[in-house]
Amino acid sequence: MTPEQFRQHGHEVVDWIADYWTRIGSFPVRSQVSPGDVRASLPASAPEQGEPFSAVLADLDRVVLPGVTHWQHPGFFGYFPANTSGPSVLGDLVSAGLGVQGMSWVTSPAATELEQHVLDWFAELMGLPESFRSTGTGGGVVQDSSSGANLVALLAALHRASKGATVRHGVRPEDHTVYVSAETHSSMEKAARIAGLGTDAIRVVEVDGDLAMSPGALRQRLARDVARGYTPVLVCATVGTTSTTAVDPLAELGPICQEYGVWLHVDAAYAGVSAVVPELRALQAGVEWADSYTTDAHKWLLTGFDATLFWVADRAALTGALAILPEYLRNAATDTGAVVDYRDWQIELGRRFRALKLWFVVRWYGAEGLREHIRSHVAWAQELAGWADADDRFDVAAPHPLSLVCLQPRWAADVDADVATMTLLDRLNDGGEVFLTHTTVGGAAVLRVAIGAPTTTREHVQRVWTLLGEAHDWLANDFAEQARERREAERREKAAAEEQFRANRAAQLEAEAAAAAEAAAAEAATVEAAAAAPEVETPAAWDESASQAAAQADLAEADPEPQADPEPQGDPAAEAGTD
Repeated sequence: MTPEQFRQHGHEVVDWIADYWTRIGSFPVRSQVSPGDVRASLPASAPEQGEPFSAVLADLDRVVLPGVTHWQHPGFFGYFPANTSGPSVLGDLVSAGLGVQGMSWVTSPAATELEQHVLDWFAELMGLPESFRSTGTGGGVVQDSSSGANLVALLAALHRASKGATVRHGVRPEDHTVYVSAETHSSMEKAARIAGLGTDAIRVVEVDGDLAMSPGALRQRLARDVARGYTPVLVCATVGTTSTTAVDPLAELGPICQEYGVWLHVDAAYAGVSAVVPELRALQAGVEWADSYTTDAHKWLLTGFDATLFWVADRAALTGALAILPEYLRNAATDTGAVVDYRDWQIELGRRFRALKLWFVVRWYGAEGLREHIRSHVAWAQELAGWADADDRFDVAAPHPLSLVCLQPRWAADVDADVATMTLLDRLNDGGEVFLTHTTVGGAAVLRVAIGAPTTTREHVQRVWTLLGEAHDWLANDFAEQARERREAERREKAAAEEQFRANRAAQLEAEAAAAAEAAAAEAATVEAAAAAPEVETPAAWDESASQAAAQADLAEADPEPQADPEPQGDPAAEAGTD
């Protein structure tokens, strides 16, 4: 592509982006495609011959946009924002056009020194301690993400705790411990795995009612581990946890860490940039105790991904853990020690000119423009929380010092609350007008409303509140109707069972009556038949007559009656003569 072709098509690309930003509100926030749909829209093999640039632009609309979840959409309230802006995009364009590989000062001095200077600007804008400035013992660098920043902080802490032994011998996972809370981002556990410590080295410190790390619990765990022979390496305190934006008390944790010689790392990935607003800096009271600190300009400060701002109070521990200098990278500037080589401040060797877009952003908006951006979102979040507090359909589930509000819908007692809440979330997200995510607070599912997209206005916050109420009402009515249907079905089932019982009982009684009547009839027939039959002496009767006769004979033999005298026998002849 010639410079003239680039000029022509570059204008077309800028026009396409501008048109996209103009119409972004017309898209469903969350992509509606199914798994595999995007790949099915692409040819099986790469093109053999080049294609017109117009065909590429056409496929942005045909293939890419349907598969995009629109993070810049005014209805995007999920996760935390990953926003950008015109100045940021243009800064990235210049960075890409320059094609700088800024691994060392000598490979592009502007890439290094502009980054140093912009990081010093932000340390001042955010009220960070002097030790974080490049003019002091520490300094700042733009990392790829806070996950990467958490890892390099842990490596620096291990280097300091082991007095450099980890560089030569590696880590001793059975000796070292790392301290987090249940609300700490999972990237710190991942960092422990990558660093070779493993999950067993992680100690989870209890939190208080506001989900903040308990200083007393931290002290107890440190004391117990030291007594057992462990070497505590790092405590990760969070300002603005991912789940609820809980804030750990740095002013109380810092002295404890210093007492035990533990590296205090502050993960303020989302909330740290809020410190550009002076009245919000109280959330980070005690930051002067920190050994390292990270926050993401690409979350809430109008700068496109990736733009993680990372500072250390003692850069010697960081570069001691990460520096390595093969002969082919040696140069006079590095050998003098008068320059910073950012390759020694990160995991990877190569690095883009990341600070350029950040420089564009702060030059375009100015400090006051950045403050207004943060202030407006915080104010709208407080309004949203007030609406929820005054509504009997929702509870505010956690403190909300910034622009995230966690809402817990209320449901009838006979409704599974978590299932109902997730159903409400799905209903909202499926509608396409807004996009929210969830978390758990106290074991219960809650909805996260994270305000931060550059195009979001107060009207959009009002709209998401209206949609929440409408979805709640619809589901509550649906659940109530289902409950009524269940009760009616149960009533009908009970009535049918009772009717069946009565029918069965009636049939039983009828059968019993019929059986009784049949038995009575049979008995009557037997009696009638017996009455009508002739009397027949049965053997038994015979036996009885014989017994009676024998008894009479025995009686006669025992007491015979006296017999009369016999008449005299006359002479038959005389008798005849008489006649």
